[in-house]
Amino acid sequence: MENGISLYPGQGIPWDESTAMIEAAATGKLKRLFISLPEYACDLGDIKGELSVILQTARQHNLEVTANVTPYAMERLELRELSPSLFRMWGIKRLRLAEGFSPEEIARLSQNRQGIRIVLNASTVTHKLLAALMEYKANFQQIEALHNFYPRRGTGLSEDFLLQKTLLLHKAGIRVGAFVPGKNRQHSLRASGYTTLENHRDEDAFLAARHLVALGIDMVFIGNLPDKDELSALAGLSDQAVTIRAQWQTDNPIEREHLSRVFTSRQDVAQNAVRAVEGQSLLQESGLHIVPQAAPRQRPLGAITIDNDNNLPYTGEVEICRIAQAADDGVNVVAQIDAKECNLIEYISPGRKFSFIFHD
Repeated sequence: MENGISLYPGQGIPWDESTAMIEAAATGKLKRLFISLPEYACDLGDIKGELSVILQTARQHNLEVTANVTPYAMERLELRELSPSLFRMWGIKRLRLAEGFSPEEIARLSQNRQGIRIVLNASTVTHKLLAALMEYKANFQQIEALHNFYPRRGTGLSEDFLLQKTLLLHKAGIRVGAFVPGKNRQHSLRASGYTTLENHRDEDAFLAARHLVALGIDMVFIGNLPDKDELSALAGLSDQAVTIRAQWQTDNPIEREHLSRVFTSRQDVAQNAVRAVEGQSLLQESGLHIVPQAAPRQRPLGAITIDNDNNLPYTGEVEICRIAQAADDGVNVVAQIDAKECNLIEYISPGRKFSFIFHD
């Protein structure tokens, strides 16, 4: 995944903090930088100077810049036209077009030969807009989409709405990004976090990001200035699997090794559990055994289990409990999904990959 950070020239962030954040993001192997070109009152000379420093630093550290552009921001920066050549010269490789641009303008811009990608507002895209872009022969190979962020509490999107818009864009072959809030909000216009989903407003950034991935989002930006832990977590984010945190309930090295893999959810969905395709075959290949636990344990919602040697031929079967289940002497309870992460279980659909982040 090509995830990134966000900066907002003109909001009072010291220049050295902005450049340090870009450097830290690059060191942490993040690939993207989102900047919002100013629509608010600020000194034009200062804003151009700050923007120049940010763009130069991003170029030096190979961060691809997405700039949010509105007609008013163009006025503020004294730009007579939206020129892909000019933005390419600045080092901006993606232009996110907010409201105010017609389908014909968007289509024309997408046909540029400078390799500038045009980024749609994923939160407001419609069937009508996509149909118009096709009519005007837009180059969909150079189109992406990015949801809005919503700094005012209570204005963020619902999960259902985000899913609806994201699915619409995916059907058109368009990759989609979204925002999660970071902890550091001292330089934000509002302290309630720059987030796409309202339910992420006060959520841990890594959990929020993994939730977005589970919902099918292709790239994640931290809306506020991130701390080091958030940078590291976002850099390690993968879109290859639904990833869930869980606490070990076993010291057995064979059981721990068995669960260290990426699994695939079976196509024939069990009522009471997520079942992995690979569990039994992986154990057979290893030639190892799962010894029964000393005493069978109850299996609450979110329990991660492995069938033991009492349960032939299911030995090695890996499951996640969707509901609480009784103890079974053929099943070892080896880990428990963290309570606040149990909702991620529902996104492990048939054929979906899933994996775990364990802690003791």
